[in-house]
Amino acid sequence: MLNENIKNEYDVIVVGGGHAGNEACLATARMNKKTLLITLNFKMASNMPCNPSIGGSAKGIVVREIDALGGYMGKCADQEYLQMKMLNTKKGAGVQCLRAQADKKRYPHNMQEHLLNTPNLDILEGEVLDLIHNETEVQGVLLKDGRKIYSKAVILATGTYMNSDILRGHHKEMGGPDGEKPSIGLSDNLRKMGLRLQRLKTGTPQRIAKESIDFSKTEIQYGNVDDQGFSYESTDFIPLEKQKPCYLIYTTPKTHEIIRAHLKDSAMYGGLVEGVGPRYCPSIEDKIVRFADKPRHQLFLEPESYDNNSIYLQGFSTSMPEDVQIEMVHSLPGLENAKILKYAYAIEYDALDPLEFDNSLMTKKYKGLFISGQICGTSGYEEAAGLGLMAGVNASLYIDNKPPFVLQRDEAYIGVMIDDLITKGTNEPYRLLSSRAEYRLLLRHDNADFRLLPKAHELGLVSDERYNKFLEKKNAMSIIFKILETTYFGEKSPINEYLSSLGYEKLTYGVSAKEVLKRNGVTFKELKKYLDIPDDIKLDHIGEEQVEIYVKYEGYILNQRKEAEKLHKLDNIEIKSDIDYLHLDGLALEARQKFDAIRPKTIGQASRISGVNPSDINVLIMYLRKNRLI
Repeated sequence: MLNENIKNEYDVIVVGGGHAGNEACLATARMNKKTLLITLNFKMASNMPCNPSIGGSAKGIVVREIDALGGYMGKCADQEYLQMKMLNTKKGAGVQCLRAQADKKRYPHNMQEHLLNTPNLDILEGEVLDLIHNETEVQGVLLKDGRKIYSKAVILATGTYMNSDILRGHHKEMGGPDGEKPSIGLSDNLRKMGLRLQRLKTGTPQRIAKESIDFSKTEIQYGNVDDQGFSYESTDFIPLEKQKPCYLIYTTPKTHEIIRAHLKDSAMYGGLVEGVGPRYCPSIEDKIVRFADKPRHQLFLEPESYDNNSIYLQGFSTSMPEDVQIEMVHSLPGLENAKILKYAYAIEYDALDPLEFDNSLMTKKYKGLFISGQICGTSGYEEAAGLGLMAGVNASLYIDNKPPFVLQRDEAYIGVMIDDLITKGTNEPYRLLSSRAEYRLLLRHDNADFRLLPKAHELGLVSDERYNKFLEKKNAMSIIFKILETTYFGEKSPINEYLSSLGYEKLTYGVSAKEVLKRNGVTFKELKKYLDIPDDIKLDHIGEEQVEIYVKYEGYILNQRKEAEKLHKLDNIEIKSDIDYLHLDGLALEARQKFDAIRPKTIGQASRISGVNPSDINVLIMYLRKNRLI
């Protein structure tokens, strides 16, 4: 319930109603923890203040992982989207992923209804000013109105709201995203607790009135998926002909001329910006300066909702003054007479130094204090939701005195992200990329259920019913793999007609169906017509995709698993936390400082710290062996 029957004590308090906070409180509630979600304005819960999309490169795989772990983001996105695309279809299976053009209005409403109907969850509109704590642990929160609410664990998911400022040109004012009020005071009190914070920046582009755009000057971009979504449980999808198109345009020489002439008026280049912005999502003025040799940059016109006329100008984020923004927008093809519904802005906010927490997302200085979402130094709704879910799980396990739930780098993109944050830190908003994952062929969008759903069931995050359906699918796939290995085609097999249509010569000897499926162009969808599969053995689209990918990439997958096993051996060598690294002979100075700051828990984690060399790892291993610590 919202603002009703709020108790004085809970198992878990979650601060912040964005994508991180919502997945966090849903996870703790599912794990039977009495949970309180505190948010400034519940009507803005799961708001999408920037791009109205879910998924994308690497991010789409994260949403599948969230779903496999029992989260709600994927299901919500599947119910409220305008367009669905599979990205990187011309590349390998390891980098393919979904991206949905989400409905900016309906998606948050759907999530809010789900929160209101979740057992074990109370919701309070309010502002957290400080944490109740002693020298070693957090015990609750202090609200701005003076109320104290106690808990066994607190999850901070404050997003971009802490001490946030909105910047346009030379004008700065305190404010949160989408015109909301900021959170004032909490970050100062976190500093008083001895926690290191940093100043980060992000931004958002203009919104344009649809009727003011000349779409004849644009390139139309359609969806390409109508038979699957982010959730393994989704069954209803929007036909391609009913999905909303997006549109592609490019900046013009006039656009670049206007931006260069007004660089001094930009908040970024005028010296007003203090925070560090995201490297992989730069403002348009940053693109013009950094890539001065490029004659144009692509932009996308993306609808925001079925319920309004707002078009999102993807790729045109800026901190220019409003009058300059008008010139910039009107220099674009099709937008010569565009009406700007909302001007672009940059936003600065306080975030925690990622080196302050460990792989459970609990701070090292204070037990019971967990961090999730953009306060961790990340960017993106999907990264935030993944961190929120993990913080919720680990807060619940902490309360139960159980070991934390840690995903390895070969188990999930979520695991890659957390490991990157706690070993390398970040001084800019971190964004997940497929290139960050060494084992991306193991972390495909199709197999998140095999990687994570059994773990989720063991944790109590998914129902027995869902888990049993997964076991049925797993059994069906095992039977099909056996059929593929034991079915042989020869010279007189009808399959020769299919192979001939693909340019292959007629079979002259017995070849297994598995070997046939490995051939380029052969699909399981067509191959199964020539297989004797029992009627009761059925797979959905994703299941058939999994069969085909595993067979075609079998050798590569096995090689990556062998490499991952080597990593596991290093990650299984634990390190005691009380080592005096600063005085450990043989270590390079940088390694001493990094080890002392990060306090790696395993040799594997130590080896992934930037600035640490193999010789430093050898010294550390020798020290541990000499002192019988391993």
